[in-house]
Amino acid sequence: MTAFHFDPYSPAVDADPFPYYQRLRDEFPCFWSEEAQMWILSRYQDIVSAGQDWQTYSSASGNLMTELPGRAGSTLGSSDPPKHDRLRGLIQHAFMKRNLLALEEPIRAVAQEVFGQLKGAREFDFKDVSAQFTVKVLMAALGLPMGDEAIVDEKIVRENAVLMVQSDARTRAKGPEHIAAFNWMKDYASKVIAMRRAEPRNDLISNFALAEIDGDRLDDNEVLLTTTTLIMAGVESLGGFMMMFAYNLATYDEARQAVVANPALLPDAIEESLRFNTSAQRFRRRLMKDVELHGQTMKEGDFVCLAYGSGNRDERQYPNPDVYDITRKPRGHLGFGGGVHACLGTAIARLAVKIAFEEFHLVVPQYRRVADQLPWMPSSTFRSPLVLQLSTAA
Repeated sequence: MTAFHFDPYSPAVDADPFPYYQRLRDEFPCFWSEEAQMWILSRYQDIVSAGQDWQTYSSASGNLMTELPGRAGSTLGSSDPPKHDRLRGLIQHAFMKRNLLALEEPIRAVAQEVFGQLKGAREFDFKDVSAQFTVKVLMAALGLPMGDEAIVDEKIVRENAVLMVQSDARTRAKGPEHIAAFNWMKDYASKVIAMRRAEPRNDLISNFALAEIDGDRLDDNEVLLTTTTLIMAGVESLGGFMMMFAYNLATYDEARQAVVANPALLPDAIEESLRFNTSAQRFRRRLMKDVELHGQTMKEGDFVCLAYGSGNRDERQYPNPDVYDITRKPRGHLGFGGGVHACLGTAIARLAVKIAFEEFHLVVPQYRRVADQLPWMPSSTFRSPLVLQLSTAA
């Protein structure tokens, strides 16, 4: 019998992790990966339980599979209570001050501008338009300078955000280019924070800089790393989310036809895409004590990977999990994480993707994938195509 290997840094896993996940769930639900030097949890209930048990499965050593220097323990996603609760309270306070309804009109205007470019197109790369849309929406929501006050071109912001979440498949670590992108983003964020502190506006970065609960405020480093992480996660998570949704609709023609004919189905189709093909595949934790699970002993100090993408395909939780069914209504999916680290930006992300595809389908109601094989982003944490060439031919 051939020995089983699971390397989350492998291009083969980037391209199609689901056969690996199936074997992990069925045969090795608590698996030690020599390549990653961590345990892999692949079943839905194990992942949910670990996400809720922060005392045992700690995020304070970093939550990305390959962490960026200086980030661990200093951001919402890479900290545990009580520090996490303090950060979440202050950041949530900033989010609550940003009226979601007030964002709908500017998001739709961006969608009409970006997707309007596709009128009459016979073939195009969805990555090009989704990248434009994502960065423009995030810049508007966060309060990043655009137009006459722009510090840099929007394309450069996206390029660095995407580099930050990638990793080197050969070394299984962040390379110099990834760390340079992180340093660039911190420098960019510090300039934006200084601008917004000098002249506050109704945007998230101004709210972060000024957020206060009972006299407690985010310190300078917390504001900087929160802003840097939000740009990174916002640009890549929203961009990956859109790419995977387009990938699913371009692959499953019946689903595409249904949502084009009836846009009211989009919210359910979005939830099923988050379950079926989430861009947020794997995040890590560190054990604070020994844990016995499925006949294995995981030791205190070991790293553990929570394979959200696998949990979402667990037949113990979802019947026929490998079927893309937009009528499923998959409650409790892990497309936005779970436990104390569930994503705070879910409402904005759902709204933005819904509006984007409403406007996209008005311009391009008919489309399909051009290529069967796609290049995938080299990232141990996130998953999305580097290119998604679509044709409007019937």
